[in-house]
Amino acid sequence: MVVFPNVKINIGLSITGKRPDGYHNIESVMYPVGWCESLELVDRSVANTNDSMIQSRVESGKVRFTSYGIPIPGDASTNLCIRVFHLLEEWFNLPTVDIHLLKTLPIGAGLGGGSADAAFCLRALKDYFELKISDHEAKRLLAVIGSDCPFFWENKPVFSFGRGDEMRPIGLDLSGKWIMLVYPDLAISTKEAYAGVEPKASSFDLQMLQSVPIEAWKEVVFNDFEKSLFPTYRILETVKNEIYELGALYASMTGSGSTLYGIFDTRPELPETWIEYPHWVGKL
Repeated sequence: MVVFPNVKINIGLSITGKRPDGYHNIESVMYPVGWCESLELVDRSVANTNDSMIQSRVESGKVRFTSYGIPIPGDASTNLCIRVFHLLEEWFNLPTVDIHLLKTLPIGAGLGGGSADAAFCLRALKDYFELKISDHEAKRLLAVIGSDCPFFWENKPVFSFGRGDEMRPIGLDLSGKWIMLVYPDLAISTKEAYAGVEPKASSFDLQMLQSVPIEAWKEVVFNDFEKSLFPTYRILETVKNEIYELGALYASMTGSGSTLYGIFDTRPELPETWIEYPHWVGKL
């Protein structure tokens, strides 16, 4: 069974306060985007014919995880797909299984790639073994893995709040618009990103986003991480400004960075100077 974990963008991201548990309260709108990678679930008895292409392989109990493409840091204890399998094992008696991931999405990019891998792995396991899991149970399990993992279970636009794990549906529809995502080869850790922000109340209610024309978002919809990260990493502000020069209706950094995106009425042309950067252009 093959599934295709996709990314998300944050449209606005406000850091509204520090929590007693050490996390931060945030407000953001998360929107799914079609840039994806591939994850395959197979029975352990199926032979692997791509040994020469293996980037890494880790095994834990009845699950073996093999990755290709971009190197994935960490070990079995931090591997999100393995953690999903073991949490599911607490509910079901699962057989041995192999998980293969062709990692093509940049890491530390603010796109939620790892969270998507976890959610799509859970759905693949559910469907492959015909497990009886409700949407509520699936999202509860995924919340243990990471704050934005539950988003990818339903993969629909939401208003996210709390520490990012509380979500409400939002009637935002960008169908027909084009999007360009550019990752300027710069990984920013979540710890570094949060170190520079000063929590404050949001100046705009993102739950009202769909009532504001996209052309006006630039004046009211902000990512708080930009204020602290742009002075340190000038390339981020440069890319964002150039996205606007290409004709974007709205441009922003997503998550805690460092991917920048722009939303357009028509298909944008990627500048030649960005060809070497991981990027994606497609319809929303």
